[in-house]
Amino acid sequence: MAAMRTSTRRALVASTVGSTIEWYDFYLYSTAAALVLGPLFFPSTSPSAGTLAVFATYAAGFVARPLGGLVVGHFGDRVGRKSMLVLTLLVMGVATFGIGLLPTYEQVGPWAPVMLVVLRVLQGIGIGGEWGGGVLLAVENAPEGRRGLYSSGPLIGFPLGLLASTVVFGAVSTLPRAEFLDWGWRVPFLLSVVLVALGVYVRVGIAETPEFADIRAADRIRRVPALTVLRTRWRHVVCGALAALGVGSVVSVYTVYLLSFASARGAGGSTLPLTGLVVGAGLQCLSVPFYAALSDRVGRKPVMVFGYLVTAATAVPAMTWLTSDKPFLVVLTFVLAMAVGHGAAYGCLAAFLVDRFPADTRYSAIAVTYQVGATASSFVPLVATTLVGGVKGTWPVAALFIGIACTACLAVLLAPAGIPAGKPLPDKKTANSAVG
Repeated sequence: MAAMRTSTRRALVASTVGSTIEWYDFYLYSTAAALVLGPLFFPSTSPSAGTLAVFATYAAGFVARPLGGLVVGHFGDRVGRKSMLVLTLLVMGVATFGIGLLPTYEQVGPWAPVMLVVLRVLQGIGIGGEWGGGVLLAVENAPEGRRGLYSSGPLIGFPLGLLASTVVFGAVSTLPRAEFLDWGWRVPFLLSVVLVALGVYVRVGIAETPEFADIRAADRIRRVPALTVLRTRWRHVVCGALAALGVGSVVSVYTVYLLSFASARGAGGSTLPLTGLVVGAGLQCLSVPFYAALSDRVGRKPVMVFGYLVTAATAVPAMTWLTSDKPFLVVLTFVLAMAVGHGAAYGCLAAFLVDRFPADTRYSAIAVTYQVGATASSFVPLVATTLVGGVKGTWPVAALFIGIACTACLAVLLAPAGIPAGKPLPDKKTANSAVG
C-alpha cells in the first residue's frame, strides 16, 4: 500500500512538473508575440499588419497541436504513456531553445520568420502530445473517486507555466528598450534548456501507468486507436472539442489579444496588464484544483457550466476595464476571467474527457479532442483583430467571446454521458456500456 501511494505521488509530481515546463515554453511565445516579435521578425509591415502576422505565427503552433495529439496519442496507446511524455518534453525543449537562438529579419531577411514558424510548429507538436499524456499519467494512477483532483495536477502546469513565463519575460522587459530588443527577449527562451533537463530526469524515473500495463499484458492494443474513437464515439469528440474551444478561447483572448490591446491603449503600457495576468495565473494555481475537487463531488458539468457563464459575463466590461487607469479594474478582469471562469471550466475538462473514453483508446481520444478545440481557439485573436479593424468600437470582440462561451456551455450540457465522477473507471470490457 505504501509503495502504491509513493508511485501515485511520483506520477502526480512527474505529470505536474513536466506540464509546467512545457507550458512555460509554449507561452513564452505568446508573451513575446504580444510584446516584441513583430518589429524583430516582421518589420516591413504596418503595425496592424505586423500584429496580424505575429498572431498568425502564434496560431501556427496551435494548428500543429492536433497533429502532435494524433501521432503521439497513437503511440501512447500502443507503446505506452511514459516514453511519449519524455519525447514531447524533448521536442518542446529543442524548439524553445532554438527560438532563443534565431537571427532576426534584419540579419537574415525572410528566412527569420520562416524559421520562427518552423520552430513554433515543433512547439505545437510537443504540447499537442503532452496534454493527454500528462493527464493520463496522473488520472490512471489516481485513487478511486479523485480523478478530478488528480487530473488538476498537470492542469496546474498551465497557470504555473504561464506565471513563470510572464514573470521571467516581465523581468527582462524592464531592460532598456534597445537591449531588450537586442538580446534580452532571448533569455527566457534559452533558460528553458535547464528546465527541460529537470523534467526529463523526473519523467525517466517513473513507471508506466497501471491501466496501460494491464492492457498490454492482456494484448488489448488497438491497431489504430484514433479511428476506433471516431467510429464509435464521435459525438463525445465533437462535444469535447467544443468544450475545449471555450476553454482555449479564454487563454487566446486574454494572454494574446487583450494583453496586446491593453498594452497599446491602457494608461500603464504593458506593466499593468502583465501584472494582472500574473495575479490571475497565480490564483488559478489554487482555483483549478479547487474546482476539480468540487467536480468529484457534484459532477463535471455543473462546475464547467458555471465557468463558461462567468467568462461570458466578463466579456463586456473587460474591454473597458483593461484600458482603465485604475489598477484594481485591470487586475479584477484577469482574476474573473482566468482564476474563476477559466479555472472552473479548465479544472474539470480533463476529467470530463477521461470519463468518456476507454483506456485502450484514451490517449488518442483526449489528445485529439482537446487539441482540435484548442487549435480552433488560436484563431480568435486573428478574428478579433479583423473585427475591430472593420468597425468602430470593440463590441464585436465581446460578442464573439460571448458566443463561443455559450456554444461551449451548450456542448457540455448536451454531451453524451460518461462514467459518473464518483465511480471508478471500468476496464475496456465494460467501458462502452457506461452511463452517468
